[in-house]
Amino acid sequence: MKLEGSCHCGAVKFSLDSNTPIPYQRCYCTICRKTAGGGGYAINIMGWADSLEVEGSENISVYHAVVDRTESPVERRFCSKCGSALWVYHDKWPDLVHPFASAIDTSLPKPGEHSHMMLEFKAEWIEVPEGPQHVHFQSYPDKSIEVWHDRQRGKQE
Repeated sequence: MKLEGSCHCGAVKFSLDSNTPIPYQRCYCTICRKTAGGGGYAINIMGWADSLEVEGSENISVYHAVVDRTESPVERRFCSKCGSALWVYHDKWPDLVHPFASAIDTSLPKPGEHSHMMLEFKAEWIEVPEGPQHVHFQSYPDKSIEVWHDRQRGKQE
């Protein structure tokens, strides 16, 4: 699926291909929550780095969070004009880029299930939904984004 995204002010526009476009995974870590979260969490999806096309790259800044007094290798790209979170990149997975679902303008499929991750870091005021369509993880989920999407495709067959 071709995804198109942008920042709020329009200074940055981007597109990329994704075979995992369902925005199901809500991250409550302090980094996501404070840099991109609206509901106390952020949602990333996954796309292919070699398909990433960017207009307005001169308006992009990079943030490296500090974790345990060490600068994280994870690159969080955001618009330097309006502050919109755009995508995350880690050179450990050079083929991938993880855009924030909030920056995607393309209509995304609705998830049938939500994974709530990094709950050990959630703010006290956040109420995490419960029920059969909500799976909870104190840290990272037991399955990758790609494995989760493969499982969902299997349910549709």
